[in-house]
Amino acid sequence: MVKNIPQILALDFDGVICDGLIEYFAVSWRTYCQVWQLDVQNPPDGLPERFYPLRAVIETGWEMPVLIKALIEKVNNDDIYQNWASLVKEIVEKDNLIAQEIGAKLDKLRDEWIQNDLEYWLSLHSFYPGVVAIIQAAIANNTQVYIITTKEGRFARKLLQKAGLNIERSKIFGKEAKRPKYEILRQLITEHEIEAETVWFVEDRLKTLQLVEQQPDLQSVHLYMADWGYNTPQERETAENHSRIQLISLSEFSQYFSH
Repeated sequence: MVKNIPQILALDFDGVICDGLIEYFAVSWRTYCQVWQLDVQNPPDGLPERFYPLRAVIETGWEMPVLIKALIEKVNNDDIYQNWASLVKEIVEKDNLIAQEIGAKLDKLRDEWIQNDLEYWLSLHSFYPGVVAIIQAAIANNTQVYIITTKEGRFARKLLQKAGLNIERSKIFGKEAKRPKYEILRQLITEHEIEAETVWFVEDRLKTLQLVEQQPDLQSVHLYMADWGYNTPQERETAENHSRIQLISLSEFSQYFSH
């Protein structure tokens, strides 16, 4: 194994491999209308454009329709960036909602959309330039590529297949895994009987990387934060000044590992 090639390349999906902002908004708008029982076809002008950059505050998919609710109620962007955890809780409690039920509605709407019009659903996603090629290069060089995502694994797999990446089902850990990403990394290291330093983890969520960093047995896993993903300027600044988490650009990631 060449020194600059990892034995395991673990990748987040949304915000690292795939840009699904258009689909996120579309399915979130449908879910929002269903949850709040609104008979409205089209969103207000400008709402998608407000939603896209604020996607960075979302930790799990069920929060996206709640973000739309916050925008409809004219909560300002600064409040959302700074206080999203408390805001989402406040909105859910105020309207007597249950997070799991919102998530189930969103997943059901997405499933129905895929069943009824798969090609259109797929067309709402794009893959970041160069990412597919680097994954293919990694696989060709015997690196084990794993996808670790909070998206439902079946959705990620359909999109990967569209891009020509037939990654085994067993190498895609989706929301259904119901485990923190650091636990999955730990499992992979144990199963492959390798050193943690041979694992590279690329993620766009600072909090997720920080949780990995806090695990004593994962101290030597290489941590990379994708600056092209769903993160805020403040998070990128934190990563840029971090002693262990390395902020990388899309152009850097898209080069061969030795660079």
